Amino acid sequence: MAPMDQEAYDVVIVGCGIAGLTAGLRATEQEYSVAILEKAPEANRGGHTRFTESFRIPTADIDLTDVEFNVEDYTAADFYSDIMNVTHYRADDDLASVVTGEAASTFEWLTAHGLEWEYDAPHPGYTAGRVWLDGAEMIAEIVDVLEAEGVDIYYRADARGVVRADDGSVSGVEAFVDGRRTEFSADATILAAGDYGSSTEKRTRYYGPGYGNMKVRGSRYNTGEVIEAAMDVGAKSAGEFGDAHMALIDAGSPDVEGGITRIDGYQYGLILNHDGERFVDEGQDARAHTYAKFGRRIFEQPHHEAFIVVDSTVVDDVAHMGPSRAIQADSLEGLVRRLDIANVERAVETIREYNEACDPDASDNYDPNVLDGNATEGLELPKSNWALPLEEPPYTGYPVTGGMTFGFGGVAITPDAEVLDTTDTVIPGLYAAGNVTGGLFYNNYPGGTGLTNAAVFGKVAAESVAEYLES
Repeated sequence: MAPMDQEAYDVVIVGCGIAGLTAGLRATEQEYSVAILEKAPEANRGGHTRFTESFRIPTADIDLTDVEFNVEDYTAADFYSDIMNVTHYRADDDLASVVTGEAASTFEWLTAHGLEWEYDAPHPGYTAGRVWLDGAEMIAEIVDVLEAEGVDIYYRADARGVVRADDGSVSGVEAFVDGRRTEFSADATILAAGDYGSSTEKRTRYYGPGYGNMKVRGSRYNTGEVIEAAMDVGAKSAGEFGDAHMALIDAGSPDVEGGITRIDGYQYGLILNHDGERFVDEGQDARAHTYAKFGRRIFEQPHHEAFIVVDSTVVDDVAHMGPSRAIQADSLEGLVRRLDIANVERAVETIREYNEACDPDASDNYDPNVLDGNATEGLELPKSNWALPLEEPPYTGYPVTGGMTFGFGGVAITPDAEVLDTTDTVIPGLYAAGNVTGGLFYNNYPGGTGLTNAAVFGKVAAESVAEYLES
């Protein structure tokens, strides 16, 4: 076997998304030599972060006086409650406390480094504090800062092994850099390489037959080898590997790296499958608390497809970000036929039954920005909010499917981002942040939390590295 190339640093970070970049930024502040290994080519760097658009923060706790948020009174306690509610209280309490407690200070720290944000929500229905961003631009901004500080970034660096010494500590990673086997020795290693959801094999393994065909919203490079490498040297797994953030997206989205192709505003209309049936309570909660789980429900329908139907009353509240064109007709039957729903008669009847179950005066109290309490009566599957009858032509429809965002399983960490082994003992010198970890998300996901989780724990990981190296 040809000898490996050798590189040595104080800290080696695997992954160039927001988790890895914040870890690198904090490590350079502490004057460590840092290498960041990015599996993708430079043009595709950043993992799923390059396809993101929002960062959830407790706006009530932000001290930047020149910033105006769409929801100014959203607190860390509100953020914590949102995580716990949507995960049915299965989220690790300690991890949730760190994310929500450190989100505001992490946002202010990134802002102090020159990151720019867009503060206003682009469409209605958001009930949590957020800032908006262009993921690819954010990556470029942080990389510029890191390179100016002397950080080495290796592209096409496919990490395949975690090196663990005889004393149990981690002494670096092995990777193939441009296809050449290279050992990166380090005093501390931070894993921030993302999840496994872009692997067709792992989607089939964890989610079942057919999921290999699910569209991938983000990077094609998040295929989970780093999680497996950590577990090969004893890391404990955490979270639900068979669950994921699977968003409701335009059925015409690209098979991979489509980015933001959601159709928001579905909660104001109905969602039908090819059998002409509703299968979710569209108005169950705010969009940010349902879109990540409705995608899976849609993918499980016949032909992995469903259809949003609205009328002219609410069509302006729909944000269609996908590549396909909306479909319109002057009658419900005409729309159903143009959408190619298989059971036309049942679809029309389902809409009529829904219309009859709506309060005829619901439009007087309709408010797309809050849970308005307009609910159906008498339906086996209710609609809990925004239940307005679909009676005003033209009618508009959108074919939708489910899109993979990221899987919920990963390695187990402490609140200090230390990786645990299968005896719940810290593995010395090994840390992890972002979607490479598990334990925070179950069943569902509060929109914008993934980026916050990754940024917070990237920073925490680097601070824990400093304590470890100075001890």
